[in-house]
Amino acid sequence: MGSPIVRHLAQKNYRLNVFNRTTSKAEKLRDVAKVYTDVSLLIKESDIIFTMLGFPNDVKQIYDIILDVAKPNTIVIDMTTSSPKLALELYRKGKEKNIKILDAPVTGGEVGAINGTLTMMVGGDIEVFEQMKDLFSVFAKNINYVGGSSLGQKAKLANQVAIAGAIWGVAESLSFAKNSDIHIDTMLQILNSGSAYSWQSINNGNKMITKDFKPGFYIKHFVKDLKLALEESNTDLPLVRNVIMMYESLDEVTYDKEGIQALIRYYK
Repeated sequence: MGSPIVRHLAQKNYRLNVFNRTTSKAEKLRDVAKVYTDVSLLIKESDIIFTMLGFPNDVKQIYDIILDVAKPNTIVIDMTTSSPKLALELYRKGKEKNIKILDAPVTGGEVGAINGTLTMMVGGDIEVFEQMKDLFSVFAKNINYVGGSSLGQKAKLANQVAIAGAIWGVAESLSFAKNSDIHIDTMLQILNSGSAYSWQSINNGNKMITKDFKPGFYIKHFVKDLKLALEESNTDLPLVRNVIMMYESLDEVTYDKEGIQALIRYYK
C-alpha cells in the first residue's frame, strides 16, 4: 500500500524521502522520491513521517529510532494496524520529546491505495489532525477523527471484526451453494445484487471461485489484527475467535503467502 500512497503524494509535488527494509521495494520509487538506505538519516531529514509496517514489534523497533533522532516538532503518522496500548505509549513518549504522533490506520486495501480512496481512522491531538487533514486527502477519501491517542487503532480493530464476519459469510455462502448443486457464479451474482452484498462479496467473491488467492491483504496480517481485537475487548468475540481458528487450520504456505479470500479453502 505504501508505494501507491507515495505516488499520489508525488503527483501533488511533495518532496519525498522513502525507506523500506527491503531496499528493492524502495528503489522502485526512485523516479518520484529520494531513496534512503539509512532510516536514521531519513528521519533526521524529514518534517513529516509516515510509517506502515507489518506487526506491533516492527512499529516498536522503528519508533525507538524515531523517538531517538527525530527533530522537535516532527509529525509522525503510524498507518500500521497495531496495538492500541503501544500507540498510547508512543504518543506519551513523543509528547516528552515534542514529537507529535498520530495513530492513523487505514482500510480499503491495495485497491483503495491505488485509487486514492482509502478510509482513515485517526487518533491523537485534534490540532495535529487538523494540520494534516489536507495532506491525508491526497490519498484518502474518508478521513475520520475518532478521538484521543489509540482510538484510531481501536476503530480499525472494530472495522476488522466486521470484515471477519463479511469474509466468513461469503466463503460459507458460496460453499453451501456449491454443495447444494447451485451454480456458484449464479450464487455470487445473487449475493452481489441483493441485500447480502458487501465489499468482500464484490471484491473477493469471484477470487474465491477462480482460486485467485494472491494477497491484497495477507492472512497473517489479518489474523494479527483479529488477535489484537481479542486482546482489547472487554467482552467475548465469538465470531472473531472462530475466524481465527479457521485461518489457523489452513496449511502454512496458505497462511503466510495468500490473501484473506483463501478462507474458502477451509471448506475443502
